Amino acid sequence: MQINRHFLQLSENYLFSEVAKRTRTFQAQHPDLTVIKLSIGDVSLPLPAVVVQAMRRACSEMGHRQTFRGYGPEIGYPWLRRTIVDFYRTQYGVKLDDDEVIVSDGAKSDLSNLLDIFDTKVTVAMCDPVYPVYLDTNLMLGRQPQFFRATVANNFLPMPSAEITADIIYLCNPANPTGVYYNRAQLKQWVDFARAHGSVILYDAAYACFINDPSLPRSIYEIEGARECALEICSLSKMAGFTGVRCGYTVVPKNLVTTDGISLNRLWQRRQSTKFNGVSYIVQRGAETVFSAEGLAAVERNLAYYRRNVKLIRRTLDQLKWSYVGGKHSPYVWVRCPGMRNAWECFDFLLQETGIVCTPGIGFGTAGENYIRLTGFNSYANTRLACQRLLALAQKKH
Repeated sequence: MQINRHFLQLSENYLFSEVAKRTRTFQAQHPDLTVIKLSIGDVSLPLPAVVVQAMRRACSEMGHRQTFRGYGPEIGYPWLRRTIVDFYRTQYGVKLDDDEVIVSDGAKSDLSNLLDIFDTKVTVAMCDPVYPVYLDTNLMLGRQPQFFRATVANNFLPMPSAEITADIIYLCNPANPTGVYYNRAQLKQWVDFARAHGSVILYDAAYACFINDPSLPRSIYEIEGARECALEICSLSKMAGFTGVRCGYTVVPKNLVTTDGISLNRLWQRRQSTKFNGVSYIVQRGAETVFSAEGLAAVERNLAYYRRNVKLIRRTLDQLKWSYVGGKHSPYVWVRCPGMRNAWECFDFLLQETGIVCTPGIGFGTAGENYIRLTGFNSYANTRLACQRLLALAQKKH
């Protein structure tokens, strides 16, 4: 038996698995302490009631012969895809065709599975620090990515340069883990660069819902020329609390074609119809309701809750005079480790001294060695308690 030896290049533990392991050990040693997780980007609010009601109706339908449904369309039911198309038109001013939206079980899956439609020899480029899935899925295929570093020197927003020669370019906007975001002019530079070099942008828009400034782009297709060079990967996990329900979609424009005229839309649909049986009917009915007027209003209330948490974290960091970026149009805050050698040391220190769980920046790449990531996804009560503990720790040190 032969294995795919590229798997051996991966770190022994997935970042969030290692965070969870250390947290469990600490909790076992301190059973009476409330451990506050400001680490993994999982939501804490329940699904909007209107979404739950839609899923209950769909579940009931599955219990009757007349309304039971078996296999659905692999790319998603037409009524859900039309709803998403309407959302893009009314919210972003972007026109899409129904079959340019392909429904899936989430952005993480699509970011990995999209690699199936590209040649194994293509070159890829991504940010450092980076969402680990971008890197690990390429390492599994034997690719060694190029990196463009996000540092203080470039305000954590690297721009195109002559050093980037990749066929595939990953962009996440707002960025995970740094929480910063590209404006329209900056995204236009990336689009122009990709078109000039024949590259494809895999645009991760999982956190676009946190942007509440109309001057900022929420879809890359708001940028002229993006339809010829970009695929947009979207998720309902953070937007509507679907982390445990699983639903997302990828937009693949039909005029995104190779130099010899092959449609990436056709290839992606073909890949999905072969390897994926589609998202469940019940989940898709819930997803459809997310984009209704009532659903979007409920979603906005939940997003406002998380924004409030992040605002509190930022205010606390300002009081502590800790250096950070992000958190303005993002659930993530990227914090410089205060007076410590590296990120894991900072992780262990905060856990031991305050019971707060963060994410070590080194898990996102070498550029994150001296940073940690905090998130606004916990409850407001826990977030406030965490901030109180940080302020108390600072007083104690003085």
